[in-house]
Amino acid sequence: MPSISCVQPSAASWRRSVIIKYRSFITRTLSSPSEMQQMKLDVREVSERRWLDSDEVPSQEQRSTMHRHASQHTSSLGRRLRVRSGAGLIGFLWMLGYVSVVLGALFSTFFFPDILSMLRSQRSSMQSHMLYQRGDHGVQPRSDELNLRQEFGSHRLSQLPSPGVESVEFKKLWKPPPNRGFHPCVEPSESYSGPGISRGYLLVQSNGGLNQMRAGICDMVAVARILNATLVVPELDKRSFWQDSSNFSDIFDVDHFIEALRGDVHVVKSLPQEYLLAPKAVKQFQSWSNVKYYVDIIAPVWRDYRVIRASKSDSRLANNDLPADIQKLRCRVHYDALRFSCAIDEFGKKLVERLRRNGPYIALHLRYEKDMLAFSGCTHGLTHKEADELTTIRQTTAHWKVKDINSTDQRVKGYCPLTPKEVGIFLKALGYPETTPIYIAAGEIYGGDERMKGLLSRFPNVLRKETVATPEELAPFVNHSSQLAALDYIVSVESNVFVPSYSGNMARAVEGHRRYLEHRKTITPDRKELVALFDKLDRGELTEGPELAEMIANIHKRRQGAPRKRKGPITGTKGRDRFRTEEVFYTNPLPDCLCSETDPINIKPKIFNTDRQLLSHDPQWRDGLNSWQRH
Repeated sequence: MPSISCVQPSAASWRRSVIIKYRSFITRTLSSPSEMQQMKLDVREVSERRWLDSDEVPSQEQRSTMHRHASQHTSSLGRRLRVRSGAGLIGFLWMLGYVSVVLGALFSTFFFPDILSMLRSQRSSMQSHMLYQRGDHGVQPRSDELNLRQEFGSHRLSQLPSPGVESVEFKKLWKPPPNRGFHPCVEPSESYSGPGISRGYLLVQSNGGLNQMRAGICDMVAVARILNATLVVPELDKRSFWQDSSNFSDIFDVDHFIEALRGDVHVVKSLPQEYLLAPKAVKQFQSWSNVKYYVDIIAPVWRDYRVIRASKSDSRLANNDLPADIQKLRCRVHYDALRFSCAIDEFGKKLVERLRRNGPYIALHLRYEKDMLAFSGCTHGLTHKEADELTTIRQTTAHWKVKDINSTDQRVKGYCPLTPKEVGIFLKALGYPETTPIYIAAGEIYGGDERMKGLLSRFPNVLRKETVATPEELAPFVNHSSQLAALDYIVSVESNVFVPSYSGNMARAVEGHRRYLEHRKTITPDRKELVALFDKLDRGELTEGPELAEMIANIHKRRQGAPRKRKGPITGTKGRDRFRTEEVFYTNPLPDCLCSETDPINIKPKIFNTDRQLLSHDPQWRDGLNSWQRH
């Protein structure tokens, strides 16, 4: 057999082959330079071994041992590298998360509020542009109107933006004043008893506009309580300037009115048939009268008549110095018993809900109407033709006693309503942005769209009933000024901020109601101070800007509806003029109808012996009543 020769490789070539294979394995396994460097050190360590440095060729057994050691060493090294690589990845991810949290916190603190505010402003501007167009008195109604608008979620009353989202200045504009813990307290005292045997019937002819009639009706309920008379549901004024034919039940919930007063006064819807032809005493009760007047002067009339008709109802009861139970009764009537009819109440709430979809809004009682300008004799900024028209109206209105009025004097004294332009300057100076929704709680503005330019140029987002309701929805209320005024009343009471341009009956009633409801924000312009500033603007001595804004803001810091005691007569006035200068009871029901355990106002109420003053507890009156009933 031929011999087979095995050629044995030299030791040097064998070492080179081992090292090349080892390095090839390292190159395929590792990727980072640091790992390569580590492997070079390991290779050097391996090459330093005895059998790798010797010239002799290892035997088969030595080769197997060498490969086994190399494999174990490589596996161990791979495991160490994988662990090291995993730890590095975890560290990298942790650092990335930490940096993300820090950047997110910085972004949300310094950049996000401004960006969100800018987006809201753009959205509001876009909505104003899309939904409202100028027309008569500032806006034109759309065919589909606001009841179809669902862009924004519904807001609850007086809901402010979430903390940290809007600026501090934004919150300052809408936040109500601190109410110092005051809340309604109108429950009668322990000595208060239900109505006694009725003396007779009291008919009431209300007079004036809606809110003048409301105040008068509340007073007549109190008068009926003092006299212990049965009150017939009052008749509303249908001959006033507004010529409204509405009856009591068209505006108020008559059934609730009767039921709510069951424990205070006997109330009937109409005079019983047997008394329709009975003799009636027609009386015009004295203005701002106290209990003594009604007991001493009016009560004896019952001895000769079974029915007394009060020809007027406004301001027939004093604002102050009345028994506490009588004052609380007036509040129970004004804020509960004299509730609007279901149709008015439900639709008024619907208007409020639609307005709140855009966030907080201002209700502006812009009393720049023909009747008010004619009555007050204010003609500033009007044409000669317009001034003559208003003078003619005043001269021909019989029940307006004052005919000759100096318009300039009226304005300087602060007796004139602010013009639309003046209101725009005022609200802008207070810091309200031009996108602020402003609801006009008023009738037809004298001068129409031309007169509204001064307000619209500063606040284009002006709303009216006609822009938040469709013509079909408003149809039942048109041509009834008192019913439309009732809708404005609801929207005004429920607004975030109420601003009256004149201190008329509605302004006083809404302000008092908002005080009763935990002192909602009501900004009452100081017209006398403002007129002086506006005249400087007209003369060029001032300009609209930071200086004017600071002056107006300082004037009105304490005129935003915070709790305070009702003001008494102006110092120095005497006689009955004192009553004329007192703050009206329904403008501020504190202290009579508001209480606070945490911050009581130090007031010493006048003590009355109610049992001796009310006729239901008068022995002589009882004798007269028995005699009258026998007849």
